[in-house]
Amino acid sequence: MTLLVTCDILPVMKVKDANQITGGLSAPSKMPCYGFSTTAKACITGRKLRDVVGSICSKCYALKGRYGFPNVQKALVSRLEKLADPQWVTAMAFLINRKEKSGYFRWHDSGDLQSVGHLKNIVEVCNRTPNIKHWLPTREYATVSKYVNVYGPLPENLTVRLSALMFDKPAPVGIAKRLGLTTSGASKQDFSCPASNQGNQCVNCRACWDKDVANINYKKH
Repeated sequence: MTLLVTCDILPVMKVKDANQITGGLSAPSKMPCYGFSTTAKACITGRKLRDVVGSICSKCYALKGRYGFPNVQKALVSRLEKLADPQWVTAMAFLINRKEKSGYFRWHDSGDLQSVGHLKNIVEVCNRTPNIKHWLPTREYATVSKYVNVYGPLPENLTVRLSALMFDKPAPVGIAKRLGLTTSGASKQDFSCPASNQGNQCVNCRACWDKDVANINYKKH
């Protein structure tokens, strides 16, 4: 998929128009905030790992439960297709600034980066929503590396966590340190996500968005 990395400024923006352009925001039940999701079936690295025994993607939560409902998949596929709309950046920034009151935003509770252009558009959305802290977990290490090599550091209000590939392997700490990023994995070392002990909710925890938390581990779900 080729994504446009520039956008025209709409003189007037309405919520219904922004929803039409982007497919709308998602509302992950665990999160204290809105998010944006696409179908996990289109994950570039994830779909390669789906049949690999021991990979985190082989137990992907975004391919089961309510994510598998036809109407949900239809919405996720629609959002993926709308990434190429030249007004996507403007519409996404508008929706986040208009609707997000928590001060936080989650990228890809389902799905992942599709290209450097996709990440560039997300960065521009972050630049246009300076009062929001953004969190982006990803297994597309090469995409993030290419972005940083070409465009430089990511925005201060965007925490990118490079996610581990395997349950029994460490998170990609070396790559993350080189790029100035954070990580997430499934080991028992470092900080562990407390959600499983509090009704599968973030509650007051905001560690995922905190760049001072170098690595976060999550339980299988």
